[in-house]
This record gives sequence, structure tokens and C-alpha cells, in this order.
Amino acid sequence: MPPHLSADRPAPQPPERGTVEGLISQTRRLRGDLDAVRRDAAEAGDDPRGRWQRALCELAAHQLDQLGTQFGQLKDGPEDGRAEPADGPAGGGTGPGESGVGPAPGSLLSRVGSAEWNLLTDETSWSDELFRIFGRAPEDGPMSLDELPSVVFAEDQAPLTAMVTECLIDGKPIDGEFRLVRPDGRVRTLHMMGEPVLDADGGTASMWAVLRDVSELRRSERAVRESRESLRRRQQREQAEHRAAVELQEAVLPWRGSLGAPRGGPGALDLAGHFLPSGSSALVGGDWYDALRLPGGDTLLSVGDLTGHGVPATSAMATLLGAVRGMAVAGAAPGALMGHLNQLLEASDQPVLGSAVCCRYSPAGATLSWAQAEHPAPLLFRGGAGRALTRPDGVLLGATPGAVYEQAEVRLFPGDLLLLHTDGLTRGPDTRDTAGRNRLLALAPRLARARDARECVRLVAAEFGASARENDACVLAVRIGGTDRPPAGSGPGRP
Repeated sequence: MPPHLSADRPAPQPPERGTVEGLISQTRRLRGDLDAVRRDAAEAGDDPRGRWQRALCELAAHQLDQLGTQFGQLKDGPEDGRAEPADGPAGGGTGPGESGVGPAPGSLLSRVGSAEWNLLTDETSWSDELFRIFGRAPEDGPMSLDELPSVVFAEDQAPLTAMVTECLIDGKPIDGEFRLVRPDGRVRTLHMMGEPVLDADGGTASMWAVLRDVSELRRSERAVRESRESLRRRQQREQAEHRAAVELQEAVLPWRGSLGAPRGGPGALDLAGHFLPSGSSALVGGDWYDALRLPGGDTLLSVGDLTGHGVPATSAMATLLGAVRGMAVAGAAPGALMGHLNQLLEASDQPVLGSAVCCRYSPAGATLSWAQAEHPAPLLFRGGAGRALTRPDGVLLGATPGAVYEQAEVRLFPGDLLLLHTDGLTRGPDTRDTAGRNRLLALAPRLARARDARECVRLVAAEFGASARENDACVLAVRIGGTDRPPAGSGPGRP
């Protein structure tokens, strides 16, 4: 097609060959770097984020392919007479690892055609590539502006007519898209850019346009939007689940401060608990701490941890904690109570495992009866020193049918401090349980100077709050009130 003439401005000069070659080299380098990124994205999981990453890579590849093809046309000029590719999947283009910049010559992805409609002679000129884009045989001749809407989607005909009318009458440039139905039934999306060509008197003599097949580009953009929307929905769902888990946890663990048994008298308990969230997970786990005044004056103390995260874990924790409280109120001793909890998890529809410590403190005899299920033992601090209580036998809850849990007993004295915690407090990526327990025991002199249980919890939280924990953690501080003191020689090593 001969170049159009415009009376209102000089024709633009073609770019220098060296400049275009430099752009082609830059595009090739970018395409090579993108291929490496595409390989990494291909190895990502099939979750919404992985699909979104792959869709973005495909979109960038299509854009670079088209950019490389257009730079090649600037360098060498249009190549007419290329053969129509065999029918098959639309697109093409270089795959990862290939050295070319753009898609294979003549592929639908690379097609850019041009047309000019002469209003004075009613002649129409199409480039060979435009015939291939439309799937139209050259012997059928180019389509006039009046014929063009007949192959356009019904809903796109009015916008296309409006663009052409504004160009011919108002002199506005054309910049828009429409969908085309080829004779073979394939649907393509074309981006059309053009402008009127003025004669010497300033009237519109003809209209020229460049039409680019952007079908694969728009498909990639849709894939990016859909995968991004899928990722956004998953993030919203995770945020909603996180909020629900946090709200359930806060509803189950509402108490703070002290619980007396009786308040201020011999054997009174000063209690404080604290929850430390995980540093590596946004999901709430099944950790709990609890204290409950029982009929008759005894006090139930418990901490535990269930496997899993999110709403399933916190709902299972709420169910288990309700069972602990109910059986303790009914008079179940800690060992028998742990056995019933094991049966409860065995009968659960959801496979859940758990570790726990359940204690029953009796102020009448100042004794603590306790049992455990594969859980860190309570730490006893007395006289500025501390030790871990010797654990009675007990296996993980829900792991062994019919398991029997032994029960231990220890006498406590006014001023004694018990620390109950879940294993997430002392276990880190590079920290064993024993190392974390030793850090807790090393706090003994500072805990002895603390005014109350709440200050003890604050000391522990300050020591372990910045640790990179893989799981959530709970700590429960229990200080024995009263004025009596333990007999001489009965330090934490000899309770």
C-alpha cells in the first residue's frame, strides 16, 4: 500500500537502522531473562499465587514477542507473500530457551496489517497480512468500510461505526478494538489505529489504519485478571478464617488477672496468663491456658496444644477445653481426666492430636495433683531457684487407644511459683526444648523479685516474645499466696 500523504504535517522520518538494532538487542536480552523467570514460575505450585505468576509471565512474553516483531518490521520493512500457517492453536511464539525475539513469522500473534480507504475514488487497499488476519482470500478483494461491520461482533459494530464516523467527519484519530469472526469460525480481537488523510484543501481524502491481532495478548491479560482475582479471593478467605479463629480464641481465653482460692488467705492463688503468636504463621493454632475455680475450693489449671491451625484447630480446642472444665467440675482427677480426653480425640471426626497438662490444686492440703500427655512439665520456682517437675507417664492425646495416664502430686508453699507453658514457647527453628527450658529456669532470680503473677508473665514474654517461634505459645503463671514458708532445706530440688 503506498504511503499516505498528509497536507497538515510533514511525513515522519524512519528511525536510524542502528537505533532499531539496539532496541532489538535489548528486547532479546529481556526475552532471555524472562524465559528464566518463566521456568521458575513453571515449577511453582498449582495454587492461585502460582497460577497468577505463570499468567503474568505469559502476558509479558506475548508483549515482548509483539514488540520484537514490530522492531523487526521497522528494521527490514514489511514482508509480504508469507505463507498462511496451518490451522491449529492460535498464538505461537518462541518458547523458553529459544533464541528468537518474537513468534514465528506469519503466526497469528505477530500479525500487523494495514489498510487505506480512498473516499474520492472508492478504492480500498489492504496489505497481504491484513487478508490473512481476516482469513479472506485476496481474490475476494478488500472490504469497504460499509462491508466491514458484517464480520464484526454484533455488540462491537456500533463502537466501530462511531470510531470511523468521527474519523471521517470530525477528523479524530482512531484508537480502539473490535472482535472479528473469520470465515473459518475463529474469533480474533483486533486493535485498530488510524487517522484521516487530508487533501490540499483540508478535506478528508482517505482514511488509513493499522490493524494488529491482539487476541493472544488479550487472552493473557484475561488469564492474569482471573488468576489475580482467584488469589484475591483466597487471601480474603484466609483473612476471614484468621479473624474467625482469633475471635474464637479470644472468646475461649477471656480471663486475665488473678483468681483467689480463697482471696488473701492461706493457699490463695495469684494467676496470670499470656498468649504469644507465632512468628512464622498468620494462622492461629490450638494452644490454650485456663484456670477454673471448682466446687469445694479446688482450682483447675491446664495448658495444652492441638495440632493444626485456623478455625478447625481453635474450634477443636474450644471443644476440648469445655470437656476439661466439665469433667473437672464433675470431680475427675487429673489422670482420669486425661484418659477421657484421649477417648474424646479418638472418637473425633477430624484426626487431631494434642499435648496437655492438667493440674488440680487443693488449698486445704496445699497439694498439686497433675497429669500430662507428652507435654512440657510445669516449672517450680522456690527461693530464687527453679526446676522442672518430674513427669508422670502419659502419651500424646488421640494417639493411643485406651492409654492410661499416671498422676503425680507435689506439695506447694506460700511464695512458690509454677510456670505452665506450651512447647511453642521454648522450641524454635534452632532451639531445642531443653535449651528453652534452661532459659526459663535462668529467670528464677528475677521471678523471685516480681511483685505478682502478672509481672512474672511479663518477664517471660519479654524474654521469649521476640523469638522466631514456628508455632503459637501460651504461658500460665501461678503464685501461691499466704505467709507460711517452706521448711529449711526444701528448695525446688526437694519440694
